[in-house]
Amino acid sequence: MNKCNSIAVIIPAAGVGKRMLSSTPKQYLKIQGKTVLQHTVERFCSLSFVAKIVIAVSENDGYIQDLLPKLSSKVTLAIGGKERADSVLAALKALDNFKYPWVMVHDAARPCVLKSDINKLFEQVKRTQRGAILGAPVRDTMKRSDKYNQIKHTVEREYLWHAYTPQMFQTELLAQAIDCHLANQQVITDEASAMELAGYPVQLVEGSDTNIKITRPQDLTLAQIYLENSNNEN
Repeated sequence: MNKCNSIAVIIPAAGVGKRMLSSTPKQYLKIQGKTVLQHTVERFCSLSFVAKIVIAVSENDGYIQDLLPKLSSKVTLAIGGKERADSVLAALKALDNFKYPWVMVHDAARPCVLKSDINKLFEQVKRTQRGAILGAPVRDTMKRSDKYNQIKHTVEREYLWHAYTPQMFQTELLAQAIDCHLANQQVITDEASAMELAGYPVQLVEGSDTNIKITRPQDLTLAQIYLENSNNEN
């Protein structure tokens, strides 16, 4: 099986983030004087095992060219698609899977991921040679509702996890899985779901619950706090 001493990272960044109530896509909103995307890229660019970072952007992206000079020389661009899976697949096809047999995929809007957690995920995959994702066990009581927001029943939270990114898999297998599921019009919410549907086992690696995804305006304030607190680590 292919070793994973040197990997590529894909960051899908073609979305607009309508829930942010901003005319600026959320990945280009600023925290501490830097865009969310800059913070996210910087989490990976200093890691020795990350050799290449592919950012998948919208064809009509009007921000990335001004940002590129501020990013690592490891960064290249790919044109993303309508959905996240389309963007990830486009970036995967831009990679040489012989040169980069393993890939991590990470949300552009998760700038608070800890480097220690990225390392933890990488070492787990390197040791087991099996795909894995960062996540965290569910600690709250979970309810399933109907379409009217009435509780139908309480969901047993044992063995339930929040799925985070990055998610790490063999480049060729992930590309094949996503390509197949898109052709069959199957819903893919993350890379792990594509691999699950293809029949591959996926490991869960526990990470910090500060690894939030910025989706609402108030998340920017929380992300700023987490970034300030993680400066000592990074």
